[in-house]
Amino acid sequence: MSLPPSPVRAADIAVRLRAVTKVYESGVAALGPIDVAIGRGEFVSLLGPSGCGKSTALRLIAGLAGPSAGTVEIAAASSETHPGHRIGFVFQEPTLMPWTSVRDNVGLPLKLAHVTAAEARPRVDAALAQVGLADFADAFPRELSGGMKMRASLARALVTQPDILLMDEPFAALDEITRFRLNDDLLDLWRRLNMTVLFVTHSVFESVYLSQRVLVMTARPGRLSAEIAIEADVRDDVFRASPDYAAYCRRVSDALAPAYTGVLAL
Repeated sequence: MSLPPSPVRAADIAVRLRAVTKVYESGVAALGPIDVAIGRGEFVSLLGPSGCGKSTALRLIAGLAGPSAGTVEIAAASSETHPGHRIGFVFQEPTLMPWTSVRDNVGLPLKLAHVTAAEARPRVDAALAQVGLADFADAFPRELSGGMKMRASLARALVTQPDILLMDEPFAALDEITRFRLNDDLLDLWRRLNMTVLFVTHSVFESVYLSQRVLVMTARPGRLSAEIAIEADVRDDVFRASPDYAAYCRRVSDALAPAYTGVLAL
């Protein structure tokens, strides 16, 4: 699949963090200071060791927590039909309600927003179709595979028609074949829906395959230590087997290695 270029222009920034830090009440300094700008329609991955503040950064962008210092700026939506901005969040676990159907799980954000059932139904059906779950709308989570549960979680994020999609290691627990398939499906959705995607992962290989830029973070408190542009027009099995892919993976791995100095010695 072909990818658009990834320049970040000042007038076209979707998310900006300015000198952001996060210190928890326990005194743990989790993040920053960190400065970063994400362009509209970009696919960017945050890569770093466990506990370096990747998930914290997503929560600050989503407004689920506030920074201890600095500012988190979210640009207004680019579409005139959707004033303001919408943020979708896909967590590490699907967190589906086991007692209700896939359709009701996906429609939950609309129900909480007091969208009428008549308006919500076609939007839910469209989101399920986008992730390939149209035939499982009436199924219960216990009847789904791990990959299908994550698709349902993605549909729940897409049903609000977000401009910005935040994804916190969504495929980490899946087998390799399922993960590869969902990587391709995610890239296809990103291209078709023109979303800004910020994707957290521990995988060098996944970050290189998906991203236009990989932002490498230090150990806690997480700061940006490297920014690597992945300049590949097509992402497919041929790219995965190419010397360019291997070279990018080595470059990202080398940038990440200092974050594990001392960690592996514990």
